[in-house]
Amino acid sequence: MRLAPAKHSRRARQLAPKRLVETRAWPQSSGKPKRRKETAMPDPIPEARSYTPAAGYHFLTPFYDFGVAVTTRERVWRDRLVHHMALAEGEVILDIGSGTGNLALAIARHSPGVRYLGIDPDEVATRIAQTKTAQIVPPPEFRVGFFGASAIDDWPSPAKIALCLVLHQVGLEEKARLLREAWQVLAPGGKLYVADYGEQRSRLMRLLFRLTIQQLDGVQDTQPNADGLLPVLMREAGFRDVREPETFRTPTGAIAIIEANKPRI
Repeated sequence: MRLAPAKHSRRARQLAPKRLVETRAWPQSSGKPKRRKETAMPDPIPEARSYTPAAGYHFLTPFYDFGVAVTTRERVWRDRLVHHMALAEGEVILDIGSGTGNLALAIARHSPGVRYLGIDPDEVATRIAQTKTAQIVPPPEFRVGFFGASAIDDWPSPAKIALCLVLHQVGLEEKARLLREAWQVLAPGGKLYVADYGEQRSRLMRLLFRLTIQQLDGVQDTQPNADGLLPVLMREAGFRDVREPETFRTPTGAIAIIEANKPRI
């Protein structure tokens, strides 16, 4: 267990987009960064409606739960994630990329009485999630769609947000957009929790990650995670006190829990 603030590697600093801190906008077509105020409208959800399914391919979605349980030690890191969240009864949590509902089940096991909201673009995975969590009280609320502030504007502001095994499957610009939008919808004083493949610090973890996740999801989208860029992007999105309380060695590489705060002011 590592309780020190998360650090990023030299490679992460090299990969990190050079942006204005706090009030930046990522490049538009001109390629030049432009300042924007904190009150600016949230980034539009990309027009491209493609996404990477939970298991990498649509035909593998029904087998996702078995595969992720075997290859990622999922029960261990999900239970520890819920422990770090320290959810209180009645608290609202938003699960971005809710998949087949495994986080909702973990929360129900350890933190009953929480209002769970989940959004995911995969309709098949969402149907599986609804079936698996049908007996939970209060019932989890799932929505099919691409995450963005405008997609959930009828939901209450969450006190906690989770992003599990999502960021390694999307490109660098989409990683940054998702984190900016998460900051936008999170209640002031709230916390973000990312559970995903983080920096692969050992030779063995780098090798396993290369032979498994990068074969399934490709190198371009996954390499920034392996190089330790996630904490950098979280700070760039406006989050503070970014730290990595735990990392888990798995047969597919190291999975990190990274948490951060949204300032009250």
